[in-house]
Amino acid sequence: GDVTARPFPWEPEARAVGEPRAATAGSDPRARRALSGAGMFADSTAPGADVQSLWRSARSARCESKTCQTGKISTTEAAAQSHTARDAAVQTEQSKDAVQDFQQEVQVDYTGLLSFLQRVEDAVIKELNKNWKSHAFDGFEVNWTDQDERVLCLHTLSYPEAQNQNLQVTSVSWNATGSVIACSYGRLDHGDWSTERSYVCTWNLDRRGLNPQHPDLVVDVPSSVMCLAFHPSQPSLIAGGLFSGELVVWDTSRTEDPVILRTGMTDDTHTDPVYQVNWLPDTKHRNHARLLSVATDGKILVWREERDGRLALAEGFAIVAQQVPRSTHLKKVAWGEAAVGVTSLSFSHFDADVFVVGVEGGYSLRCSALAQAAALPRPGGSVPLRAPAQFAFSPHAGPVYSVSCSPFHRNLFLSCGTDGQVHLHSMLQTQPLFALQLSKKYLFCVCWSPVRPLVFAAASGEGEVHLFDLARSKQKPTVSLKQSMSDCPVYCLEFNTKHTRLLAAGDAAGTVKVWQLSSDFTEQGPREMSHLEQLASEVMD
Repeated sequence: GDVTARPFPWEPEARAVGEPRAATAGSDPRARRALSGAGMFADSTAPGADVQSLWRSARSARCESKTCQTGKISTTEAAAQSHTARDAAVQTEQSKDAVQDFQQEVQVDYTGLLSFLQRVEDAVIKELNKNWKSHAFDGFEVNWTDQDERVLCLHTLSYPEAQNQNLQVTSVSWNATGSVIACSYGRLDHGDWSTERSYVCTWNLDRRGLNPQHPDLVVDVPSSVMCLAFHPSQPSLIAGGLFSGELVVWDTSRTEDPVILRTGMTDDTHTDPVYQVNWLPDTKHRNHARLLSVATDGKILVWREERDGRLALAEGFAIVAQQVPRSTHLKKVAWGEAAVGVTSLSFSHFDADVFVVGVEGGYSLRCSALAQAAALPRPGGSVPLRAPAQFAFSPHAGPVYSVSCSPFHRNLFLSCGTDGQVHLHSMLQTQPLFALQLSKKYLFCVCWSPVRPLVFAAASGEGEVHLFDLARSKQKPTVSLKQSMSDCPVYCLEFNTKHTRLLAAGDAAGTVKVWQLSSDFTEQGPREMSHLEQLASEVMD
């Protein structure tokens, strides 16, 4: 068959068989001349092409819009009201027979009643005698006041200027009326304590315009204040111990110059920071009080007031390692190397001459103010010091930070320290009656309740205040209060002896919180004292 060659783009697509080919530039001399003169290609613009949409026009031709409306609906409103009212009542007449039955005398079988009483007489008398001898309700008192089951935070107190210096609350104290709380600012962890300025602040919680961040009184102190104690009967006097070893007494009623007494820096002054200060009654001068201070230099000093506004040393004691009595129940320890810095002290509530001290070596020591043996070697100073230690108790695994003698039992005291444990001790035996692991960090303070024999509180390095009721459990706290959300340590605690539902706690963030305790922690239960006696009589040695 014939094979037709594909035409060039500028040739017609097809032609009939036998039809002559159209003339081309190659075959037409005129065309060849025109192309050679003008060039092979040239620009040209073609007009645009419009295409009408048959689909759109066909679709619009098939669409129609129509409307319809129902006829108008007629409505009518009508109201009706009755205009007459009538009340009617019906009462049945009382039956004469019912009145007669009610007024008839009740028939009693006295013979049968007598027989019954004679049968049960012996059993009733036996039960009455049993109840009369029972001690089930001993100590029970009816309380008609409302019971409050929750522990509440009443106040959150702080001094912003001290917080800006990152100072911590080192101590809290209630005054003699129970309405004023004081706190000292300083440092217990790090920093240049000796030169850093600190403060003592007071708030009157009964004042109507109480401002939690604006203390009623601020006292500037040139050295870090480590401890505070209000006078037991004069509400405006407060004593403080400084990092420098000095003691100062302020009168909060004197706003211009509140310092009224101080030890100054003498040969008698402590050479280490003062960690506790206590007021003691002066047996010779009823109007005067003496001050007791303890420090990590191992000295326990008693100061008396002089007329020139000076505190002079009256007597003193020193804890010397070699003079602490050994106990056969304790493991052998290198007493010569054991630290003897005193960190805390608590007097017996039953014998004014007996006190317990906690030392940096981890021991609690029972001491006597009547001890006459001289402390050896004899320290320098204006007054010879005596060695008061009489008995050593089983130690903590680190320094003891706080001790507290029971106000309800002459032989019981608590201790706590850096091992995170609380020990309950009897003064008659070396081993603790029990030891509670409360914290993975330090415990900084422990104190007994002034109104509940089985209740005490402890302050932890994890930012919690633990309340214990030994009537409920000896293994875990009854309530744990979160002092701060930042888990900073709680350094100090003090119960209010006048308003017994209040407990104050100070922390490393510079905050003092006043907690209102529930009635469970302030009202003594039945047989609570006998429970305490039973606890104290356990033999552990």
